[in-house]
Amino acid sequence: MPRGNAPQTKVHYHGKDEDFVIYVDGSKAVQDWKKDRSIPLAQVVSGFKIFVTHKHGAQSVGDEASKSTLENEFGTHNEDECMIKILEGGNVQDTESGERQGPKNDSMGTRSAH
Repeated sequence: MPRGNAPQTKVHYHGKDEDFVIYVDGSKAVQDWKKDRSIPLAQVVSGFKIFVTHKHGAQSVGDEASKSTLENEFGTHNEDECMIKILEGGNVQDTESGERQGPKNDSMGTRSAH
């Protein structure tokens, strides 16, 4: 069975100085949360980490955002408050990673010439 082809949903927020990304459980979860704020963030967000892409857009691999970066952008370093602002103002993006490609067994077991 191929691995790595699971769907991923993230919210991309284009800030003043940086781009921020959080991973969520699905676009429907974000839509439901926007309609009903009594839904806990834990049922919307996949892991409570905020990533910064250093202005390389939503497709870039991000680093975890520092407290000072969050403070500069959102006026607070409280991650829950920052996530709410990202969910409110960000763009939801659904992606599906393709199957992993490449060699399955580099050593080729006993067939490898030594």
